[in-house]
Amino acid sequence: MSYKMPMGPYHPGLEEPYKLEMTCEGETISDAQLHIGFNFRGIENLAEGRNHVQVIALMERVCGICSFIHTLTLCQAMETLTGLTPPPRARYIRVIMAELERLHSHVLWAGIAAKLMGFKTMFMACFQYREQVMDMLEAISGNRVNYSMNRPGGVNRDIPDPEAILRMVNALEGEIARVLVPVFTSSVTARSRCAGIGVLTQEKAASCGVVGPNARASGIAQDLRRAAPYAAYEEMEFEVPVESAGDVRARLMVRALEMLQSCGILRQALTKLPAGEYHCNESKIVFKTGTAMSRVEAPRGEVFYSVTWKENSRTPSRVHVRTPTYVNMPAVRWMVQGARIADAPLIQASIDPCYSCTDR
Repeated sequence: MSYKMPMGPYHPGLEEPYKLEMTCEGETISDAQLHIGFNFRGIENLAEGRNHVQVIALMERVCGICSFIHTLTLCQAMETLTGLTPPPRARYIRVIMAELERLHSHVLWAGIAAKLMGFKTMFMACFQYREQVMDMLEAISGNRVNYSMNRPGGVNRDIPDPEAILRMVNALEGEIARVLVPVFTSSVTARSRCAGIGVLTQEKAASCGVVGPNARASGIAQDLRRAAPYAAYEEMEFEVPVESAGDVRARLMVRALEMLQSCGILRQALTKLPAGEYHCNESKIVFKTGTAMSRVEAPRGEVFYSVTWKENSRTPSRVHVRTPTYVNMPAVRWMVQGARIADAPLIQASIDPCYSCTDR
């Protein structure tokens, strides 16, 4: 006899407010329905009544973890409409900030995953590494979150001492390579709690349109930094970690290996940081009529922005955002099918959901 068990929208096993309504046979989940919409902030609508400076500040608050990525994607679309081209130094600084934000997101997620496994020692270690990343972000921008770095045509702040940031990156990389990656990829605890759990096949991942580390953990080697380079990524050498198992452990391994790749990208960008200006010296920005689109590889996957402007208008007529969680979260239904109820919290967390991004 089957029965239904709700998890959420407010539940100790969930990091975000949504509802997973599971149909169970004993302790086994046979199916699930996902419900969202419990929060609504109306950010896209608010953007239509603000000038471009205010829109940048607003869209930076779509997500606290990926605030730089959102303004980067927005500003790239604005640059298409204004004809502004960021100077080389600005493009490198954008790469540095984006990879630091990727490190921050992945380390934070690793800590949450460790907590859900009952691996509290690793949880504390991950949050110690997170503090080191946030120290670097603060050293560059002055803020731990919401960095106010991006502007059309470049960035607002320079990196006056790249060597100091490089030393911090090298120290962090050593800790991640020595402790975090080996523990998550080879420990008995991680293997027993994650291997074979929450499997998403390559075919199902493709049909669901899954993006980011979740897609790469199911064997889909897609990464916009490689497929459609932006900023200065075409000048960086890095690997795109891909796993084929499609389970929680594969998603864990992809993110763990991506941390090391991010450290490598940061080392290249900081070492080769070009001299010169870090933004265009435009006293007045003029938008032309049209719609511009921009895509960026956020820590959770592809972020898409569509910006529509009318000539001589101070405000956009439309700003539309598609975040990675919006396309990743339907896959949770297929991940939990056949799983135990006790594994549902870890499985849903393995997609690294961000419902503040989704319920805009």
